[in-house]
Amino acid sequence: MICNSPKKNKMKATKYIFFLLLIAVIGSSIYIAVQPNTFEVSRTRTINAPAAVIYDNVIDFKNWKDWSSWAEADKDMKITLPQLTSGVNGAYSWEDKDGIGTMKTLGTDTNTSIKQEMQFADYPSSDINWEFKSNNNGTTDVTWTISGKDLPFGFKAFSLFSGGMEKQIAPHYERSLEKLDSIVIADMKKYSVTVNGVTNHSGGYYLYNTASCKIDELANKISQMLPKVVKYAEENHITQAGKPFVNYIKWDVENNAAIFSSCIPTTERVITLEGGIITGELPRFKAIKTTLKGNHSNLNEAWETTKKYILKNGFEATENGPMIEAYITDKKNNPNPANWITEIYIAIKDTLK
Repeated sequence: MICNSPKKNKMKATKYIFFLLLIAVIGSSIYIAVQPNTFEVSRTRTINAPAAVIYDNVIDFKNWKDWSSWAEADKDMKITLPQLTSGVNGAYSWEDKDGIGTMKTLGTDTNTSIKQEMQFADYPSSDINWEFKSNNNGTTDVTWTISGKDLPFGFKAFSLFSGGMEKQIAPHYERSLEKLDSIVIADMKKYSVTVNGVTNHSGGYYLYNTASCKIDELANKISQMLPKVVKYAEENHITQAGKPFVNYIKWDVENNAAIFSSCIPTTERVITLEGGIITGELPRFKAIKTTLKGNHSNLNEAWETTKKYILKNGFEATENGPMIEAYITDKKNNPNPANWITEIYIAIKDTLK
């Protein structure tokens, strides 16, 4: 009877294990090699803000640290900002435990799209694309996409063993877009009310139309009436002498009623030919001026603050005197409500109580 020695059995077992490992390595290599040579990860979030406001945030890399989920997750990440961070050729870089990365903006279509390139460690560069699609209800669909092509074996191996690019990137994109959403909305809500004090309003000629409505319908009514005056001035080549304003003639809170004139200041008295558009003249008057920087939804607070200032400081509002709300900022060119400037003037008597 012939028995294999323990030494020979051990050698056979070692060879067998080595053979299995070799098969596993070869099999894994083949599996990795046949993986796609491209990848793409994309996420979309609808944000209740104008496309221009969101675009202005994303186009400047100085803002990225505030909403990047990678920066949120790694407090030790070192971010370096060059002199140029916004627009084409704007860039930034970062360093974390996994290596050094850079991001650069290659091209833009203002308020519509951004094309960027990302380079991380020794991996091949990736294409980054942003799209901003405006919706009829005032919201914006923000789509953030990363893609790569001609992927080398090492990159595909790393991606495979770490769960794939979708698993690695998608949660970060979702969290970052969520943070971007909250930051943009919070920024749009910022406002300030400043009572500037006593001033002399220069008065002057103006074109206007007059309407009455319920106080809670006022904003909508002004948005209908004021453009008519603006259009009349433009069509008749009438030179404007300042910013559009509203003069409140009656404000009856108890009966929820308001009478107002939508006005455009002019350099001279204009003889109007269209019914409903009239020429007026404001005399010079002393007033308490207040400046609101922010959304017009805060105008009621600005008016109340001005009235309290008048009472507290011993002034007396002129009976039937001008109560003006001047819109200094053109909303079409300044979509972020936080940047809107509105000036309030309440006429006061020349003498103190």
